Amino acid sequence: MNLWKEISANDLTINPFNQIGKDWMLVTAGDEEKINTMTASWGSLGIMWGKPVAFTFIRPQRYTKEFIDSHDTFSLCFFDESYRKTLSYLGTVSGRDEDKVKNSSLTPCFMEGTPCFEEANLVVIAQKLYVQDMLPDCFIDSSLDDQWYSEKDYHTMYVSEIKKIFIRS
Repeated sequence: MNLWKEISANDLTINPFNQIGKDWMLVTAGDEEKINTMTASWGSLGIMWGKPVAFTFIRPQRYTKEFIDSHDTFSLCFFDESYRKTLSYLGTVSGRDEDKVKNSSLTPCFMEGTPCFEEANLVVIAQKLYVQDMLPDCFIDSSLDDQWYSEKDYHTMYVSEIKKIFIRS
């Protein structure tokens, strides 16, 4: 039995404010030899350059950034509330310190050659189009810089084309 059904971006009916900001997602990259993942609650889905895109933001010290930077694609995986504790664990432990994917309750798999997780309800396969480091001089509201970047560890923004979307069937 196939666990997944492919849908188009136009058929996606999630509320990204809840799915990303409240429920969180996993950002995962790598290959058959090694993968890493991180929990994210910042990001966006939309249209840019006539394509469905995902905006993903990763701080420089995150180990997953090395995997995102060295691969063309990555996945965004969304889960139901029963995985909250696992997502919290994956967001607080570094893959540099332990094999957190192996130590989690999740089962890695590959879709379109990109790592993701069997337990997800929704998997977005994204291909990088544009990468830019956030710059302190670009803040119009400097209070955001003060509030979110006291260590001056500015996120890198990835604009990525949504290549495939899979929902649990």
